[in-house]
Amino acid sequence: MSGTLVLVRHGQSEWNLKNLFTGWRDPGLTELGHSEAKAAGQRLKAKGLHFDIAYTSVLSRAQVTLQHILDEVGQPGLETIRNQALNERDYGDLSGLNKDDARAKWGEDQVHIWRRSYDVPPPGGESLRDTGARVWPYYLHDVQPHVLRGETVLVAAHGNSLRALIMALEGLTSEEIIAQELATGVPIIYTLNADSTVASKEILTA
Repeated sequence: MSGTLVLVRHGQSEWNLKNLFTGWRDPGLTELGHSEAKAAGQRLKAKGLHFDIAYTSVLSRAQVTLQHILDEVGQPGLETIRNQALNERDYGDLSGLNKDDARAKWGEDQVHIWRRSYDVPPPGGESLRDTGARVWPYYLHDVQPHVLRGETVLVAAHGNSLRALIMALEGLTSEEIIAQELATGVPIIYTLNADSTVASKEILTA
């Protein structure tokens, strides 16, 4: 029995637009972000997808993105689980800083290491490996069982929490996953085999 897992990074946030490190801070979506989320729902509806359960983080940009999608697919009241395990990577002392200002303070090389290494966290924050350490157990215990029962599951979350999840799903190395960019508001549809391996993957670009 194969199930379907749909991953969506939230639409553009106000801090994405301003080039700020966001992490666990909670800015809203921009006008474009709302449009991206609605468009994602429209593309999923066109694919004929009907969801059994949805998951998101405790941050509003992911929750609002999820609600737009559910509204568009005609399931506004779908059971939705919110959990901090799906939050964006915590950028610690970088949170709220403009990325150019951070480069001026710590140097371009150091900021690049914090942003793009797998296991070096910024001061007071999380590395991608740290993010995975909370995402992976939550996925295995709470989300994956629904998919393996043949259900269709929607997860609306963040660039790095989804990157960690994709790393596990696709068996990517640390070098491969840090090179992956996830566009805002673009659904990724996985079909899983009964043994939890990926049978197919489709990216629903505009």
